[in-house]
Amino acid sequence: MGDQQHNATTVSLPVYAGTPHDCPYLPDRTAKNEFIVATSLESGLYQQLMDAGFRRSGEIVYRPVCDGCRECVPIRVPVATFLPTRSQGRSAEKNRDVRVETGVPKLTDEKWRIYEAYQREQHDGTMNSGREEMEAFLYRSPTTTEEFVYSVGERVIASGIVDATSAALSSVYFYFDPAEAKRSLGVFSVLREIEECRSRGLPFWYGGYYVRGCRKMSYKTQYKPFELLGDDGIWRTG
Repeated sequence: MGDQQHNATTVSLPVYAGTPHDCPYLPDRTAKNEFIVATSLESGLYQQLMDAGFRRSGEIVYRPVCDGCRECVPIRVPVATFLPTRSQGRSAEKNRDVRVETGVPKLTDEKWRIYEAYQREQHDGTMNSGREEMEAFLYRSPTTTEEFVYSVGERVIASGIVDATSAALSSVYFYFDPAEAKRSLGVFSVLREIEECRSRGLPFWYGGYYVRGCRKMSYKTQYKPFELLGDDGIWRTG
């Protein structure tokens, strides 16, 4: 435990060292995180943490500190200059019948069933360790967090957990009903969150980490222009 100082943004909080584990993004690599445990985190401070390279999972705020590797790079989109591609625009057209409502995150039986199906389809069930763990991962937050619920009629088809600060929305996690895969809901959710930033006058949308060489993370650079956080704490256009 000690004071953490990083790059151009200085954050003073108790920071703990995690244990080494298999990298979830790149094969044959060992990963290591440092983390903060927070039951209450003012949104302005969380913004500072994001600008120091941290990301949130439940009540854990973490960043990778892997030996000899800096491939996990925070990525964000400047809302004012973002323009969707033609392909991304088609996703919006596919989902004209989808209603999106934002509110306080709330886990329901319907969302749990969708999450279970999503984990089976997308991750062979390896990331699903039960409803209680899912609730801790997505529905417990120390900071200002909202849920974007996507519905067709009365049926929920997807959900996105999003942190909110005075400068940004930060995507935490998105899951959808695999039966609706043809809708490209992942793309639609990013467009919807960026549009929500625009409507609130927020300058940035944060997309977590971009990992070069990891196919499942490479999609994040398709939302342009984007900025990457350098080791010196400065955001630069990618």
